[in-house]
Amino acid sequence: MKNFKFVRIALILFGLIGILIGGALLFAPIAFESSAGIILDDNISLLSEIRSYGGMVLSGGIIILLGAFISSLTYTSLVIASLLYLSIGISRIFAIAVDGVPSESLVSAMVAEIVIGVICVLILLKRDKLSYVQA
Repeated sequence: MKNFKFVRIALILFGLIGILIGGALLFAPIAFESSAGIILDDNISLLSEIRSYGGMVLSGGIIILLGAFISSLTYTSLVIASLLYLSIGISRIFAIAVDGVPSESLVSAMVAEIVIGVICVLILLKRDKLSYVQA
């Protein structure tokens, strides 16, 4: 029971992060990216790429959040959270190796993404000991 509360809190937090970031990228990409020092200008193709990524993160965040409230989705939500956050974080590591170090805010985002992804993987590895059934 106690373990499920931790999983539920983690899924709520990680889902809301995905929803907020994905929503910002989808609906306000110029303003959101400028907070990291990224200037998007009026490049329609680049805006399309950013918005599509935002939609993916937003939908992932929604599924992650739903897993906190629908026990049959909890496992799936943890898998999606692990894949979503680790793939973004590891891709940022690759980008650093290829392109160099970005702004401090993007490096901080990378660390947060990897930490969140690792937490979700650790929860999955302990899933046999956890009860996903809400009492």
